[in-house]
Amino acid sequence: MDSKQFHRRVWAMVLLLALMVTTMGAALYDLQINNGDELRRQTQKKIAEEQSVPAARGQILDRNGQVLVSNKVVYQVTLDTKQMGDERCQTILELIRIARSEEVEWADSLPISQTAPLRFTTDMPYYTIGTGEDGNVARSLTRLGKLAVKQKWVDDPTAAPETEEESPAPAPEPGFLDKLKSFLKGGSGQQATAKTKEPKPLLGAEELLGKMCASFEIKGEGAVDEKEAKKTGETVPVLNIGDMSKEDARAVAGVLYELYLRSTGVYIANEYVFAQDVDIDFISRVKERGLTGVIIEATTVRQYHTQYAAHLLGRVALMDKDEWAYYKTVDEDGDGVPDYQMNNVVGKEGVEQAFESYLRGRPGTKAVERNTKGQVVSETWRTEPEPGGNVVLTLDIGLQGYVENVLAESVPKLPSEKKEGAACVVLDVKSSEVLAAASYPTFDLTNYAQELKDKGEDPLKPFLNRAFQGAYPPGSTFKPLTAIAGLEEEGIITPTTVIRDLGQYNYYGPNGPKCWIYRQGSGTHGSVNVSKAIEVSCNYFFFEVGRQLGISRLDDYAARFGLGEKTGIELEERTGVMASPEYTESHGQTWYDGNTLSVAIGQESSQFTPLQLANYIATLVNGGTRRAVHMLKEVKSSDFSQVIHSYEPQVLETIEIHDQNLKAVKAGMLALTTQGSVRNAFLGLPFQVGAKTGSAQTGLQSDSHAVFVCFAPFDDPEIAVAMAVEHGGSGGELAYMAADVLSYYFSSKETREEIPVENTLVR
Repeated sequence: MDSKQFHRRVWAMVLLLALMVTTMGAALYDLQINNGDELRRQTQKKIAEEQSVPAARGQILDRNGQVLVSNKVVYQVTLDTKQMGDERCQTILELIRIARSEEVEWADSLPISQTAPLRFTTDMPYYTIGTGEDGNVARSLTRLGKLAVKQKWVDDPTAAPETEEESPAPAPEPGFLDKLKSFLKGGSGQQATAKTKEPKPLLGAEELLGKMCASFEIKGEGAVDEKEAKKTGETVPVLNIGDMSKEDARAVAGVLYELYLRSTGVYIANEYVFAQDVDIDFISRVKERGLTGVIIEATTVRQYHTQYAAHLLGRVALMDKDEWAYYKTVDEDGDGVPDYQMNNVVGKEGVEQAFESYLRGRPGTKAVERNTKGQVVSETWRTEPEPGGNVVLTLDIGLQGYVENVLAESVPKLPSEKKEGAACVVLDVKSSEVLAAASYPTFDLTNYAQELKDKGEDPLKPFLNRAFQGAYPPGSTFKPLTAIAGLEEEGIITPTTVIRDLGQYNYYGPNGPKCWIYRQGSGTHGSVNVSKAIEVSCNYFFFEVGRQLGISRLDDYAARFGLGEKTGIELEERTGVMASPEYTESHGQTWYDGNTLSVAIGQESSQFTPLQLANYIATLVNGGTRRAVHMLKEVKSSDFSQVIHSYEPQVLETIEIHDQNLKAVKAGMLALTTQGSVRNAFLGLPFQVGAKTGSAQTGLQSDSHAVFVCFAPFDDPEIAVAMAVEHGGSGGELAYMAADVLSYYFSSKETREEIPVENTLVR
């Protein structure tokens, strides 16, 4: 080959290489210089994920427009451990250290102490002991126990001991007689024996934490490599965490414990929220560190504007397993698409639960893109959330607060030594709207978790809504009903019928029941008509009326007045019991005709709620129309611009009560407050009151429940009140409390004004 041809080929190769380098350089220039920033952003983006965004929950207001419950925006911290990768434990530890320095509390329910010496914070961390369905003692795993068994840290302490067959030792060669005996017995001469397999002992706090740290891969520098240790025979510490402190290991394990409870299905709940309502200083510290997988986002929580009505308002919290099974099938809008997700917050009790469908609103959806550090780089709304409606209650929060204060101040001062809880209900006579329903003792709804921890075992049961769920014998407050039944049923009594009190009622035998005044050795009431019998609470009179009526007619009138029946209230209530032969016999006891006498004066097995007693009095004094009791007045749109639902009154029963009969009964109730045993309590009030006291016996007279019912004003009744104090003694002791409530209601009536709400027309 000549030199010219060689040089041509060399130059051709050089030109080709130059062209290739130029092309590649241009491409790199375009990628790095022209489009570098955009491509860099694209490499940091992830595929858009669609998220459900809960709607703002509606507000709760009282009848006058005062806001009782609303929302406030807070920032919460959640974790995405998938983004943390191998740095999971270190990232969590850094977050914990920031929280410590900023004094931010984080969610951690692991029952092991936070500081050394490590110990369990509960006596039975793995299981609890209770009674099974068969009545025998049964063990139930705690959350920690379920996770420990699932992760194979411990054997199941609630399972029956396992048995395993143990092979017998070889027997010596049997002789002829031995073989014959074995043949006759049908055996081979050898039998395997069963040996109980002992479960592994439960671990102590430090040993369990060691298992958790190994399972969660929580280790610092200098931790022993367990695989290498097996080869070399090196001893692995129980708590193999290297240079990490026990406190740090325990803290990280506590966070991962919460995450594992959810990811393994041990605890069905929403995503783990590390901390809620964090301040700007904490947020800034976290942002500065750029912790991957630590997500800070805005959310709303309930804000309470009153310390009263805790039993009525209720609370919201994450739905549990049973609630999820129910709510996932809820289809409020009829489009076949359930609006609930497993991580939703729902109403748990009270108004929040009863009016969940109005308050909740409809969630929205948005597409979210995050970079490799878990930071949001873009958000796009698919559908925006629709806020919930605002629920307006029949409740008067001013009256509610006053009633609660009256109970709190007065019940402890009652002369009875055994007094416990109490309740008071105030109803509108014409509509059966609940104006107030107080239960004593009560609790602080704004600090529910701490209150539950402090008062959960209180024998006075402060979380029980006694107004709706407490049931008490009515005592003599039942006598007006017996009177109406006797007056309305032909041939029993009339307003002028006189019955002579002989002290002891011996119709069924010589040892009959006694009138209360005769039992005290103070003689008898003499000859009394129905009005006087109500005023002086003459048992003898009502023994005779009750006997003539019979238990069937008494039961019928009680049901028509709503005693022992559901009232229609939207919140959870107790049905109560009206005494009857069927009820007595269902409890293995014998019913006698003489039992009717006790029923007629409000004893025997009758038990009613204060709510039922209040509605019974409202039904009586309004002329016999029993309406459903309710707390919902109306529901307004989220911006208050329109009413989207109004409560429709429901008449449950219409009882025919002749005017002269009603006047006779009311006259007796008026006489009690003007010239009877409680007249001093009502002196000075600018209106007249009708009332009836009751001592519902539970054993000894001093152990009786105190019951009191009343209505006012007498001429044109507006409100009915029912009170009960457990073991409060005589119902007359409650008259002063009732008088205070009535005085407040009517004195403040003139000054109460409806609070104007934005976008609401003034009427």
